[in-house]
Amino acid sequence: MSERCGQPTHLGGSLSEIDILNTLYGIVMKHNPAQPLDETRDIFILSKGHGFLGQLSVLFHQGYFSERDLEGFQTDAGEFISHPVRDVVRGIESSNGSLGQGLSFGLGIAVGSLAMGNPRRTYVLMGDSECSEGSVWEAAILAGHLRTSNLVAIVDSNGHGNDGYGPVLGRRDLARAFSAFGWHVKEVDGHDYDQLQIAFEHDSSNRMPIAVICKTVKGKGVSFMEDNNDWHHGRVTSRVLERALDELPIDLERNAS
Repeated sequence: MSERCGQPTHLGGSLSEIDILNTLYGIVMKHNPAQPLDETRDIFILSKGHGFLGQLSVLFHQGYFSERDLEGFQTDAGEFISHPVRDVVRGIESSNGSLGQGLSFGLGIAVGSLAMGNPRRTYVLMGDSECSEGSVWEAAILAGHLRTSNLVAIVDSNGHGNDGYGPVLGRRDLARAFSAFGWHVKEVDGHDYDQLQIAFEHDSSNRMPIAVICKTVKGKGVSFMEDNNDWHHGRVTSRVLERALDELPIDLERNAS
C-alpha cells in the first residue's frame, strides 16, 4: 500500500515495532473486531504515531476493516492518513502525531478503568527518542505514585530518531528511570515472540505499572533498511518493493488466495 499511495511513509519505525504489535494483537490483548465497542476490551495507544503503517497492517490482518480501506492509505478520499486518527470501530483508540502524549492519555484511561472496576488493561507504545519528552516522565511519575498496575508502557528502542541521532536516554537509562519512578521494568528482544509474550503476561500480584523496554532494529526484515535511518521516512517505488518482497519469507500467491 505504501507503493500504491506514491507518498513517502514511515517505514523504519513501523518495521521495528511490528513483532511487538503482532504479539499484542495476536496473543496478549483482549479485543474483538466484531465487537470493537466492548467496554472490557483492552486499549492500545500508539504514542509513536508515525508508526501507524505498522499498526494499520496488523489491524487489517485482525479483520478491523477491508482491503479496499487499506489500499486507500494516504490517498485522496482514503480512510487513513500517515498518523492515527481515532476510529474505535476500526480499532484505532487514539489520535496521535505530536510525540510524548500517549502515556498521559493511556494513564487517564487506566486510572478510570481501575476506578470503575473494569478489568481492561491499557498498552502504550512509544519510541525511545520520544522518551526525551518531559511529558512522558510527568506521566511516569504519576503512574508510579498511583500504582496503576493495569498500565503497560512499551518502548520500541531501535536507537534512532528522526534526525539520525540516538535517543538522549539509552535502554539502560530508560530502565533505570522507569524503575526509579515505581515501575516494574522488563527488558526484552523486541523481535523474539516468546520473550515478548512472557513480558506481557499478567501477574495479578503485581501492584506496579509495567514498562517493557524492547531492543529492536529499525527497518527489521529488509536488509537494506535495517539500522539505516534513511528509511525513517522514505518512498517505496516498484523497484524498492520488489527488492523488499524478495527478502520476506512469505508465499504471496498463497497468502493472496
